[in-house]
Amino acid sequence: MKLFKKAVSTAAMLVLAGASFSSFAQKGETVKIAWIDPLSGLMAAVGTNGLKTFQYMAEEFNKKNVAGVKFEVIGLDNKLSPQESTNALRQAIDQGARYVVQGNGSGVAFALVDAIDKHNARNPGKEVLFVNYAAVDPDLTNSKCSFWHFRLDADTSMKMEAMTTFMKDQPDIKKVYILGQNYSHGVQVAKFAKANLARKRPDIEIVGEDLHPLAQVRDFAPYIAKIKASGADTVITGNWGSDLSLLIKAAADSGLNNVKFYTYYGSVEGTPTALGAGAAGRVYQVAYGHSNMGGEIQKLDLNFRKKFDDDLSVYDVYTAFTLLSEGMAKAKSTDPAKVAPAMEGLRFKSFNGDVEMRKTDHQLQQGMYITRWEKAGGKYPVDEEKTGYTFVPVKYFESYVASTPTSCDMKRP
Repeated sequence: MKLFKKAVSTAAMLVLAGASFSSFAQKGETVKIAWIDPLSGLMAAVGTNGLKTFQYMAEEFNKKNVAGVKFEVIGLDNKLSPQESTNALRQAIDQGARYVVQGNGSGVAFALVDAIDKHNARNPGKEVLFVNYAAVDPDLTNSKCSFWHFRLDADTSMKMEAMTTFMKDQPDIKKVYILGQNYSHGVQVAKFAKANLARKRPDIEIVGEDLHPLAQVRDFAPYIAKIKASGADTVITGNWGSDLSLLIKAAADSGLNNVKFYTYYGSVEGTPTALGAGAAGRVYQVAYGHSNMGGEIQKLDLNFRKKFDDDLSVYDVYTAFTLLSEGMAKAKSTDPAKVAPAMEGLRFKSFNGDVEMRKTDHQLQQGMYITRWEKAGGKYPVDEEKTGYTFVPVKYFESYVASTPTSCDMKRP
């Protein structure tokens, strides 16, 4: 009898020890994250900055994250191609990565969501989770929503809600030209711009609309000529990377100095340099932050600049590692199948305040800033790309202003 009691006691201790080990199995574990974005072509500068930012933030979070894990970021060049991205995904899985991050191009994001959904359905126990930091087509969290996909940036419709809420109170806006890249994001920017302005400022006239090939145009002079001829006082564009830098350069070269530009990605790599002093007061941006946020993100940005001689332009990488760290700590696991449900509905403090990962569609809810390109100084001393200029906040909207409803019918495993 004593022997039986001893055996039971020993078994119980082993179970408890096993449970304890299981609960904290992620402590000290290395979590591989596959970064899949462009490192070649016209968008290479944007991608290179993004990869450096992810690797830099991984090092910072390895010092202190609440899950106690070590993040390792593997960079894979997708050449901005959906097909190359699915090839890169297979390479990442072969290298042991079960987390994927991507942001440049919604077409790529759709391809990754589809490939990850199929992989996870075929490989139970080896699931992969996708954190999207910048691909903003609304369908990714609506008709094409996936349990395995989480978006950190505000989607196209959310940003347009904030942008047009600001624009409706600007009496000098009377004629708008819409210019965008010819893929899902550019199409959605045009769609929501027209719908929102019709609802909020029906007196504004849409005097032109154009879509151009993504990352292929080297000379935007013909588009600038059309904007000039239209009589537009304002341009709305969702362009990013070289497509925005070259557009701004063409506008400056043609002397188009009396038109305002409302942008989504004015601070993305290369564009601040293109803006320069000539664009001061005329270029606006809608975003979840700006270069003078203060606090920890400011220190990280300044340290990044010293280390790489480059700006830290993708702030929500900080949010990505915070979300993953909090999710893993809550799940007491690094298994994506356990971390995904732990991240649903998670509320936490990021660099821009309190945010929430909405459970219904995995779309982050956060406040939005309208900023204007102006000379740096005073309350906003940190400039962008050594230009002496920066995006200065002119309006802040709480998260509920930009929040849009979702049609997502989430299929959970």
